[in-house]
Amino acid sequence: MSQRYRITRALQENENSPQTISLEECKMYFASKTDFAYSSVFTVTGATTMSIDGDFFMWSYGDKQIPFRLYQGDLYVSGTNEAVIPMMKEVASALEADVLEG
Repeated sequence: MSQRYRITRALQENENSPQTISLEECKMYFASKTDFAYSSVFTVTGATTMSIDGDFFMWSYGDKQIPFRLYQGDLYVSGTNEAVIPMMKEVASALEADVLEG
């Protein structure tokens, strides 16, 4: 079973900043990153093919595509690839958010 991480502002106590991360905010941030691309569908191909609708920011890391999914004001990413950890921390810092496991 893979580890999943959540980038969130739910723990923030600053009343002047939003408690959720917006789609517009993510689109602006990730647009400045040449190795990220927005997608409204994530397709998993294996023994069967499954497509998931949502807001995905696909990180191109070598020959891998790693989805950062915006869902209900938080970003989620799988930690199966160790390269995700520093990128996840960078994204969280830029968005003034915290990282939680789970």
